[in-house]
Amino acid sequence: MNITTLGASGIECEAAGLGTWAMGGWMWGGNDDAAAVAAIRASLDAGVRLIDTAPAYGLGHAETLVGEALKGRRHEAVIATKCGLVWHTRLGTHFFDEADQPVHRHLGRESIFHEAEQSLARLRTDYIDLYITHWQDGTTPVAETMDALLDLKRQGKIRAIGVSNATPDILAEYLRCGPVDAIQERYSLIDRDIESTLLPLCREHGVASLGYSSLALGLLAGPTDPARQFTGDDQRAGNPRFSAANRERLKAFFEELAPLRQRLDCSYAQLMIAWTTRAGGVSVALCGARTPQQAMQNAAAARLTLDPAAIAAIDAAAARHLNTLD
Repeated sequence: MNITTLGASGIECEAAGLGTWAMGGWMWGGNDDAAAVAAIRASLDAGVRLIDTAPAYGLGHAETLVGEALKGRRHEAVIATKCGLVWHTRLGTHFFDEADQPVHRHLGRESIFHEAEQSLARLRTDYIDLYITHWQDGTTPVAETMDALLDLKRQGKIRAIGVSNATPDILAEYLRCGPVDAIQERYSLIDRDIESTLLPLCREHGVASLGYSSLALGLLAGPTDPARQFTGDDQRAGNPRFSAANRERLKAFFEELAPLRQRLDCSYAQLMIAWTTRAGGVSVALCGARTPQQAMQNAAAARLTLDPAAIAAIDAAAARHLNTLD
């Protein structure tokens, strides 16, 4: 598999990581715990070490599933989890409600220590490999947040520090206060803003980049029936990107790429994941999975290397069909 290192931490992982947001159930139309645990174990079996999770994914539920799946296998995994979305305090700023709980953005020192202990317990481990500030908190100085993270690192409770959903100015402030090993930001063929904003700063400072939503909530996983309905709390139900018209445009995009997919003997999803980790892309593509089959499919993308002609073909097809997505 294609291997990368998380900044200066020395922690190595594959170019594809497993994302567990959907396993928490919230905003994804429910969940299947047994299938989720099996998917995590299937990822490890397929050679994927990085498991990305967060307390906010089901108010601790996804972390609990990761802890269950890693019993006896903790040494095989690189665990990334997060802090900064809290429901134990009303400090910070209100962000959303989940399961009737108000969730706030808060990255104060004492709150981070509390969150770290809660995550360690749910994950059934005594250390977190990569600890990421999930969303930024305008009410707490970055210096205070970084000081808390550095203390956790000195205590051996975390090994590396990450920042997510940040502007270049906020990332630069973190870098002034201490070492940042990785960022985590939305990145896909149709979400490329960080190429001109955050990625240059990361390269300058040796910061790894983890791209979430590599398949754009599944939109880029392959042709989807325009008549398919998303129900319940599934966030795609109200997302204009998933309109029937857009899915028709995507059908034409995938049809154009069919010969390339066949030549490389891969799925459309694997093609899109490999594109995100090409030269100039992110270090690691985080891919959600809720079944062992999906996990193994995503893992195979870490073995796929695209040559310049393949990258050019994907970019050209995207320019023809995806620039018009509503």
